[in-house]
Amino acid sequence: MRNRLAILFAVGGLLIVSGPLFAHHGSAAFENKMVTLKGTVKSWVYSNPHCLLTLEVKGDNGQVVEWISETQAPNVIYPAGYRKNTFKPGDEVTITIQRVKNGRPAGRIMQAVLADGTKLGAGGTATAGAEAAQ
Repeated sequence: MRNRLAILFAVGGLLIVSGPLFAHHGSAAFENKMVTLKGTVKSWVYSNPHCLLTLEVKGDNGQVVEWISETQAPNVIYPAGYRKNTFKPGDEVTITIQRVKNGRPAGRIMQAVLADGTKLGAGGTATAGAEAAQ
C-alpha cells in the first residue's frame, strides 16, 4: 500500500511538472498552412534551445525580406540531417515553414532543401503537417 501511494504521488508530480513544458512547445502561435520560401542564407545559429535560420527572400515587389525560421535544439534535429555547417551565409536554400499567426516574416522549419537537392526534414517538430512536408 505504501509503495502504491509513493508511485501515485511520483506520477502525479511528473504530470504537474510536464504540463508547462509541453505548453512551451505548443503550436498555438503557428498557422496550419505551409509557406515555401527560396532565398539566401544570412545566418544559421546551431544552438540551444532552438536553432535559427535567417533567410533573405526577394518578394514579388523586388524588396528583400529577412525571414527568421526556427527548429528544435541540435540534439533533436541532428537525426533529420541538420549540422552546424549545414547552412553558410550566401547559400541558396528553399525552406517550407509553418508561418507565425501574427503576420511577421517568421516560422517553424518543416523542411529544407539545399542547393544540391538534399532534403532535410522537420527535425523532431511534432505538428500535424510535418509529415506532409517531408
